[in-house]
Amino acid sequence: MKKMRIDKLLANLGFGSRKDVKSLLKSKAVKVNDEVIKDAKQQVDPENDVITLHGDVVEYKEFIYLMMNKPPGVISATEDTREETVVDLLEIEDAVYSPFPVGRLDKDTEGLLLLTNDGKLSHRLLSPKKHVPKTYFAVIKGIVTEEDIESFKKGVMLDDGYVTKPGDLVILKAGETSDIELTISEGKFHQVKRMFESVGKKVMYLKRMSMGPLELDETLELGEYRELTTEEIDMLQQYEVNE
Repeated sequence: MKKMRIDKLLANLGFGSRKDVKSLLKSKAVKVNDEVIKDAKQQVDPENDVITLHGDVVEYKEFIYLMMNKPPGVISATEDTREETVVDLLEIEDAVYSPFPVGRLDKDTEGLLLLTNDGKLSHRLLSPKKHVPKTYFAVIKGIVTEEDIESFKKGVMLDDGYVTKPGDLVILKAGETSDIELTISEGKFHQVKRMFESVGKKVMYLKRMSMGPLELDETLELGEYRELTTEEIDMLQQYEVNE
């Protein structure tokens, strides 16, 4: 990581505005490698310098990667004047990094949502040129059939005339309501719901289980989140998608 000004680093971490940070520096509250720093323009290396504020070590990271089990009723956005957003669920120490949801889940859909401030990774996972698989669990009103499996495998026509890319449909339980898993490689608006509508059925419950190599941590309650492990981050960074 490149060096950066101490006032910018502290401001980025939520310790106040640049003006607030200057006051902290003047009060001799900030030390770098055990030396008091009063100059706001002082360049520091966040990865190698030991930075303390009032004696507490300040941890800085350029990127943050969060896995959330998104609850229903919350929208996949960074801000909204009327609705609660997934960012509203974050603790302040995570929100200061300004993470954003990678893609979106419908308001009433639950499950895996990745939030990050790593724009390059987000672009790789969301670019229409990539075909990153996403797997959903759903409860369907109506009996899902082998015929539906074949239809999804070929791609179905949505209500606007768009024909989807092939989807991999697995029937877990068939009946008046059916439990299924569906893996798709695109993210059209309300796509899973519209795919089932195209074969005369209705999605009653929808939960995303995975995105690329990242799988939902089932220990996360609805609305809970955690940072990705180093292994999970490496897996996403090295993930090869088909052009």
